[in-house]
Amino acid sequence: MADPRWLSPAEQSAWRAHLAAHRLLTHRLDRELQEHGLSFNDYEILVNLSESPDRRMRMSDLADATIQSRSRLSHQISRMEAAGLVTRENCEDDRRGTFAVLTGKGWDTIQRVAPDHVAGVRRHFIDLLTPAQVAELDEIYTPVIAKLQGK
Repeated sequence: MADPRWLSPAEQSAWRAHLAAHRLLTHRLDRELQEHGLSFNDYEILVNLSESPDRRMRMSDLADATIQSRSRLSHQISRMEAAGLVTRENCEDDRRGTFAVLTGKGWDTIQRVAPDHVAGVRRHFIDLLTPAQVAELDEIYTPVIAKLQGK
């Protein structure tokens, strides 16, 4: 086995800064969403459903989109069903398939919460950067995401 290519001090600093920023930002936004009775995962699911045709997605596609296991997503959807935010519907063309569907209450919730969430994203992230830095981040993360998604 070849010796590992250790990170240089600059690379290690950048990596640790990325990890810390991601954790701190996610934690802060999750806390702010909890003030609305939602978790960060709940919000992510509501966003995906709200942006999908007919406000519905196959559970398998939703699991992929939210980077969750099928079983974890199923438990999450069960909690959200109990709160009246989503329902499940069988897929007519595939008896094994199930859709997660945004309810009227779910739609009202995303409409009510989104402005506060976006304000938090701006306050804690976007407004701390210049437009050039925002563009650089997009340029930096696009190939990383593509590689990890196998594209």
